[in-house]
Amino acid sequence: MFDALVQFVREQYRTLEFIPLHAPVFQGHESGYVQETISSTFVSSVGPFVDRFERDTAAYTGAVRAVATVNGTAALHAALLLAGTERGDLVITQALTFVATCNAIAYCGAEPVFVDVDRYTLGLSPVALQAWLESNARLDDDGTCRDKSSDRRIAACVPMHTFGHPVDLDGLLAVCGRWNLPMVEDAAESLGSLYRGKHTGVFGLLGTLSFNGNKIITTGGGGMILANEELGIRAKHLTTTAKRPHPFEYVHDELGFNYRLPNLNAALGCAQLEQLELFIASKRELATRYADHFADSDFEFFREPEHCRSNYWLNAVICPDRTQRDGLLNASNQAGVMTRPIWQLMCDLPIYAHCRHDGLAQSRWLSERIVNLPSSVLPEHLS
Repeated sequence: MFDALVQFVREQYRTLEFIPLHAPVFQGHESGYVQETISSTFVSSVGPFVDRFERDTAAYTGAVRAVATVNGTAALHAALLLAGTERGDLVITQALTFVATCNAIAYCGAEPVFVDVDRYTLGLSPVALQAWLESNARLDDDGTCRDKSSDRRIAACVPMHTFGHPVDLDGLLAVCGRWNLPMVEDAAESLGSLYRGKHTGVFGLLGTLSFNGNKIITTGGGGMILANEELGIRAKHLTTTAKRPHPFEYVHDELGFNYRLPNLNAALGCAQLEQLELFIASKRELATRYADHFADSDFEFFREPEHCRSNYWLNAVICPDRTQRDGLLNASNQAGVMTRPIWQLMCDLPIYAHCRHDGLAQSRWLSERIVNLPSSVLPEHLS
């Protein structure tokens, strides 16, 4: 089985060399746009490509405003602050996620609460969320959601669209509305993914994207906040050191953050965004081939949820058990085909071991079985 998978992957990428998990593709205007920033000398956070990248991303996602940041974690940190998260608050999220989701919560001085995921989305479960809130939360007379045992405010809910697969947004929005919880979408992995025809990251109060080197498009490092007009203006101010416009004085009217994306990186992002639909089409074709390969096996290839278009950022297969998972990981990596397990559950990391959770039965089951497979753009789609 494992040898057959290695051979299959090599056939897709037409090479006997090492195959990475996800490699960036630079075949458009990347070099020209970056050289333009160098020639102009505007390589830092002031430059036309920053504005263009924000406009293009807003247009692509359907967001009212998009605000570029230095990375996705910075975007999520700022978004949580804009949503009103304060020191001492609780923020509900999933344990089956990359550590940056929880780190952004901790940067606010808040503490994550981990609620289970759904197997059919790999993301936060509306049913589990409602069950946890019914058992552990109450609404004040003013509508504030609070933890029953500690009286701490529950400030927000942060679902993450795992590997680019949208969560059950209808279900989560209904629960969050019932409990007066603002939703901040961690859409770091889901640029180009649609839920019922609408882009992820624009359903909640705010959403965030990542353009890290391993994402579907990259700026080297970078992120984006998706917001309405009012919060978009606040996001821009907060992430540019809270500096007020002035002809020459340095006037900062609140504690801000130097989270600005350099023009150099934005130039790369503009060129990458021009090719995004091509990348998505290639990755969706690869996902279909993986699904066919695993069709008659005990290994379940993870397909996009109903009513969704996933970008299939990282393809995933669910192994029958942990023994098979480890066998696949060892065999493929030894053969020069890079595969990776899903992240350790956040509650298993020492820094978040003290955080409350609901038992996380589905998260635990998935964490012991999921393997990510090579997911780069196919060679036939490279120019």
